[in-house]
Amino acid sequence: MHLNIAGNNLMGSVDLASSLWRLENLTSLYLSHNKLTVTEEEGSNSSSTYPSRLVGLGLANCNTTKIPNLLMRLNHMADLDLSSNKLSRDIPNCIWNYDLRSLNLSHNMFTGTELNSSHVIPFSSVLNVFDLSSNRLQGQIPMPSSSASILDYSNNMFSSLLPNFTLYLSSTLYLKLSNNNISGHLPHPICDSPMEILDLSFNNFSGPVPPCLMENGVLSILNLRENQFKGILPTNISSGCSVETIDLHGNKIEGQIPRALHNCSNLEVLDLGRNKITDTFPSWLGRLLNLRVLVLRSNQFHGSIDYLEDEKSGEQFSSLQIIDLASNNLSGNLHPQWFGNLKSMKKYNNTGQIIDHRYLTLSTVGFYQDSVTISYKGSVVTFDRILTTLTAIDISDNALDGSIPASIGNLVSLHVLNMSHNAFSGEIPPQLDTMTALESLDLSSNMLSGEIPQELTDLTFLSILNLSNNQLDGRIPQSRQFETFQNSSFDGNVGLCGPPLSKQCGSPDTQK
Repeated sequence: MHLNIAGNNLMGSVDLASSLWRLENLTSLYLSHNKLTVTEEEGSNSSSTYPSRLVGLGLANCNTTKIPNLLMRLNHMADLDLSSNKLSRDIPNCIWNYDLRSLNLSHNMFTGTELNSSHVIPFSSVLNVFDLSSNRLQGQIPMPSSSASILDYSNNMFSSLLPNFTLYLSSTLYLKLSNNNISGHLPHPICDSPMEILDLSFNNFSGPVPPCLMENGVLSILNLRENQFKGILPTNISSGCSVETIDLHGNKIEGQIPRALHNCSNLEVLDLGRNKITDTFPSWLGRLLNLRVLVLRSNQFHGSIDYLEDEKSGEQFSSLQIIDLASNNLSGNLHPQWFGNLKSMKKYNNTGQIIDHRYLTLSTVGFYQDSVTISYKGSVVTFDRILTTLTAIDISDNALDGSIPASIGNLVSLHVLNMSHNAFSGEIPPQLDTMTALESLDLSSNMLSGEIPQELTDLTFLSILNLSNNQLDGRIPQSRQFETFQNSSFDGNVGLCGPPLSKQCGSPDTQK
């Protein structure tokens, strides 16, 4: 008998011992994701009647504080989901004795595993899901001896891997170890698994990135963000490259961006920010027509932001929605056509779809979601999900000069524009008034001159404006959003006058 009432809005308390445990023919019970509080009265072990055939139990998000005693008595259990509860202390040994095909203990407060010193779990069959994420587990990561399609140990306090942990990845498609304290080098045999998604972000891994991770053409997601990886990136990337996300932000990668990345036609997210890469602007990446996010900030890129028109398609960076080149050594003028080719920013997008990546295991279809950290409205913000409506250009803190191209006004869906701390000169283009989705505009610390265009008052969504430290003059516009901005938006422009500044227009100071 199967009883599945998961995913509803049922409320109240359920005592397993006094009700459901008496259903002797019950084979599966799923109460997950309601508004229930599930308990089990003390003394239920002594009952002679219990569902001895139970093989599936789902009590996720049921306000449970104790693992049901019944689990100590059962001989068979295939699917067990106790995630998102208030379970603490050690994971009991009885769970490791089952021949499980799916185990989810995530989002609890477990601190230990009650395993022997080998840290190998003697499951005899390949699991579909093995999820211990978001607990308080420490020490060495336990591995199921039979492997699992999905292995998730993220958001714990694990400090090490088994020396031969790659032996237990023979069936692993998805491995997530993010947000732990794991150190050491990645061994080359990690590429011997059929892995499609590898997330080791926010740890202390070091050494070189194994070339096979980018060269074997199997991985679709490679996230090594915020570690200590060093050396150069592999260059022998074949035409069969299937990678969709490469996130190496916050490591010590040197050298150049491998030109062979042009073989990765499915690449959507490339984040190499905060490394030690020395290269010119990779205009050739513009031919990757699926590329949505390009983050190269805080490296040593130099030279101009070249415009390279594709002879075949005539397009460049046509899907790009986030580009962050801040804090490099880029110089020279901006080619007007460079902005003109950002096709995805030239049309309104109100769908708000999430950039995610589909993966398929033995019986599960899942989605991996990318994240990105950008300067947003004057603060550094991490977006755990990237919506297609999130659009940003940040080329701040470089040595770019010349005028701001009027063509940037065609980017009508752009939300964030930061061109501060460069050497731009000339007037602010009045064509910016067509960027009606703009929420944050930072043109500070340049050499811009002339009056602030009255047309900028049409930017009614603008909540952050910084025009400070330029050579602007004349009266500050006085309508719509401009009435909300403070002195700091206009400081350092000796020729500006009018509110919010104390300097009045027409005073002797303005006539000098």
